[in-house]
Amino acid sequence: MSNDSDDEQKIYEPKELKSVDEIFEGCKCFVLKDDIERLAEVLAINKRREPTRFYVHYDDFNKRLDEWIVADERIIMEKGYMIPITPPEDPKKKKQKKTNEKKKQMPSSSGSEDVNVVDLDSINVQGIGGVEISREAEIDRLRTSGSMVKNPHQVARIRNFRKVIIGEHEVEPWYFSAYPIELTDNDEIYIDDFTLEYFGSKKQYERFRSKCSLRHPPGNEIYRDDYVSFFEIDGKNQRKWCRNLCLLTKLFLDHKTLYYDVDPFLFYCMTRRDEYGHRLVGYFSKEKMSQENYNVACILTLPQYQRKGYGRLLIEFSYELSKIEKKTGSPEKPLSDLGLLSYRAYWSDVLIKLLCEINFEAKMNSEISVEEISALTSITVQDILHTAGVLGILRYHKGQHMIFISDELLARYEKLKNSNKKRIHPQFLHWSPPSFTQGQLKFGF
Repeated sequence: MSNDSDDEQKIYEPKELKSVDEIFEGCKCFVLKDDIERLAEVLAINKRREPTRFYVHYDDFNKRLDEWIVADERIIMEKGYMIPITPPEDPKKKKQKKTNEKKKQMPSSSGSEDVNVVDLDSINVQGIGGVEISREAEIDRLRTSGSMVKNPHQVARIRNFRKVIIGEHEVEPWYFSAYPIELTDNDEIYIDDFTLEYFGSKKQYERFRSKCSLRHPPGNEIYRDDYVSFFEIDGKNQRKWCRNLCLLTKLFLDHKTLYYDVDPFLFYCMTRRDEYGHRLVGYFSKEKMSQENYNVACILTLPQYQRKGYGRLLIEFSYELSKIEKKTGSPEKPLSDLGLLSYRAYWSDVLIKLLCEINFEAKMNSEISVEEISALTSITVQDILHTAGVLGILRYHKGQHMIFISDELLARYEKLKNSNKKRIHPQFLHWSPPSFTQGQLKFGF
């Protein structure tokens, strides 16, 4: 069964496949992927060049694995193909649908009262009912699940580049991004990793690079240690650069759809230095005024730097800013699948480290309230409760939630203490929370 929401109303009828010319957008056929036969939906067909290529989405797989294929090499003709048939809507379901729509329009009987009760069984940082699964099972689910947020536009389902060259790195994009359509003819795009300007050919890119003098993100450097630096960029003051950053981001984050409304955001860009300048590694954006107290709006480590610990540094840095602001914060939801795993790992490490160090200082088993942990770490109470629940260290005592230390927690702390993970050093952070007038917070697009 496919992950596309449209498939809930679709029925597929198997047919014999005599020629690839019979294949059309929306049908399904069997395709060889990694020497395994998989059912895939044809999302687009490109006949501009020989041989004809088909853009396919594999059932029950994340859309980042969608790809262009050549029929002769991959499509299994003898297995036939499947044609979508939309059945007439069941009168009972139609009537129930109308009833549900009416209920949604009716005011709630509870009025505007808020019930101040935490339902531990339902706590989940993605806003979905919590179901306990192992990390291995979750990673497998993320690999095989569809994208978290569906874009209704058909064109946005199709990656418009096969290859992205960012400075000296070649990476494969995961998703569609709204770069100018004339750049898509060559299937690849060149992006300067200092200015984030984009080009359709290597010659154009090299000509630009020979004349450009920018060697770091166009903002204030607010942090530097012997490993990374951070620059703060105002989206309103550096609109073009930040829009280019968002276009680049969209190639790797499916649930981010806009790139032009950068004025309400600050961008915190992490770089590594070499003999040529500051290379962009990753960034997070943050609303200048967040009604929901989000401390991160969007976060990304560029693919060529992933799985090296940079994502954790980005997360840790966002919380160091929140500590200076004397606020608690949480990332904007929904997170990407990989982002969710990174945040859960960070919250767990922070919680384990704090609890065990307090315990060792006290020389005895001790307890600490959730509110006290939140004040010390700037992590929200909800995120702490979720993490403590996953770690199995949450208790309810004398009318409040308490977190205790277990033997398993102590064992994990020993591993954490001996790890060589890079850290953010607050003494190198030179930053004061920016303030904006009401006029500065009015944005027009």
